[in-house]
Amino acid sequence: MLFRFVYSLLLFIIAPFFLYKLYKTKTNKPKFGKRWQEHFGLTPILSSTSKPIWIHTVSVGEVIAATPLIKSLKQRYPNKTVVVTTTTSTGAVEVEKMGSLVEHRYMPLDFSCSIKRFIKIINPTALLIIETELWPNTLHYCKKNNIPVTVINARLSEKSSRNYEKFSSLFHAMANNIDLILCQATEDAERFIALGVETQKVKVTGSIKFDISIPIEILQAGQDLRDQIGNQRPVWIAASTHKGEDEIIIAAHKQLLMSYPDALLILVPRHPERFLMVEKLCLEKGFSTVNRTSQANILASTEIYIGNTMGEMLTLIKASDICFMGGSLIGDKVGGHNLLEPAALARACLIGPSYFNFQKITEALVANGACRVCFTAEEIATDLKQLFADKNMLNMMAEAALQIVNKNKGAIQATINELEL
Repeated sequence: MLFRFVYSLLLFIIAPFFLYKLYKTKTNKPKFGKRWQEHFGLTPILSSTSKPIWIHTVSVGEVIAATPLIKSLKQRYPNKTVVVTTTTSTGAVEVEKMGSLVEHRYMPLDFSCSIKRFIKIINPTALLIIETELWPNTLHYCKKNNIPVTVINARLSEKSSRNYEKFSSLFHAMANNIDLILCQATEDAERFIALGVETQKVKVTGSIKFDISIPIEILQAGQDLRDQIGNQRPVWIAASTHKGEDEIIIAAHKQLLMSYPDALLILVPRHPERFLMVEKLCLEKGFSTVNRTSQANILASTEIYIGNTMGEMLTLIKASDICFMGGSLIGDKVGGHNLLEPAALARACLIGPSYFNFQKITEALVANGACRVCFTAEEIATDLKQLFADKNMLNMMAEAALQIVNKNKGAIQATINELEL
C-alpha cells in the first residue's frame, strides 16, 4: 500500500511533463482532439454490452505485432468483443486499420481514480498486455476486480532485470497481480523467475512477431512501386531512422552513388513530425529528392525518396533490395527496431551496433548470414556496394532472412492455447 502511495505521488508530479510531450502539436502527428479525456478514465461505453477482452498496446510497433494475434483471437472467440488501448495517437491510427474487428480506447493514466473509472465502464473479462508495459495501479485494480492479467510476448533484458532488482519490492507487488507471463525466449523466463515470479506463472511461447503474414495487397503495392522506380536500379531503404542517424545514412548514400549513380535511397524517419525536416536536410545536401505524399514521379535522376506516410513501411521495404534498420546508430538511446518485417519480405538486412531491444532476433539473423552490423557510414556504403555487386550474395542473405522467420513461426497459436478467455 505504501509503495503505491509513493508511486502515485511521483506519477502526479511527472504526469504534466508526460502529457505535455504526449499532446504537443507536431507536424504530421495525429491529434487527440476531445478524446484527451480518455487518459483520465472518461472513456465512452462500448458498442457491445458483453464483457470484452482488453488488450493493451503502447504505440504503433506493439499494435502491428498484436494485429495477427487479435485476428486469431477473433477466429477462436468470434462472439467476444475486443477493446484495444494505446497511449499514443499514432497507435490509435494503426488500430483503426483493423476496422470493426476491435474497438479502440486510449489507455488512462495510471492514477487510481482513472483506472477504477475505466474498469467500471469497460468491465473487461481479461487484460492482455503486449510485451512488458506494467503499471502498478492498473495491475492492482485488475486483481481487485478479479480480472486475470496475462503478459504476452514478454521480454526482459538483462539491463531491465538489473533495474527491477533495485526496486524488488515494487516488482514483487506488481508480479503478484499478474496471473501469467508468456515469454518470447527461455532467457526472458529465467530472468522473471530469478526476480521472484512463481515458476508456474511463467511459460515460453516464442515471439509473436515471427508470425508475420504479409497481405497480398501490400506485396502488390510494393511491386507496383518498384516497377515505378525501375526494377534494374539498386534500391535500399533506411527504415525508422531517428534524429542523428539521417546524416550518417545520407553520407553512406553519397558514397554509394559514386559507384552506382542510379542508386535510390528510400528514407523513412521513425516519427512523422520529422518527415519535413529530413526532406529539407536531403535537399540542402544537394540530393534530388521527392516524397511519397507529393505523388511526384520517381525519375531516373531521383536520388532519395522520402517515405512520409504512416503504415506503409512494408510496401516501401518490398520495393527495396536491402533494408537498413534505424534506431541503431545513436548509442544506447533507442536500441534498434525490429528486423523481422524486412526478413519476412526476404530482404537482406543491415543494422547499426545498438540493437539491444531486439538482441535475440538480430543475433539470430546475423548468425544465419541474413544481417550485417555496420558501425559507420563507410561500413554501410561498403556493404551496400558489395551486395549490389554480388547478386548471389544478396539473394543468399534474403533467403537466410526468410528462413529465420519461417523457422520460428507458431508463437501465436502457442499463446492462444495458454489463454483461458
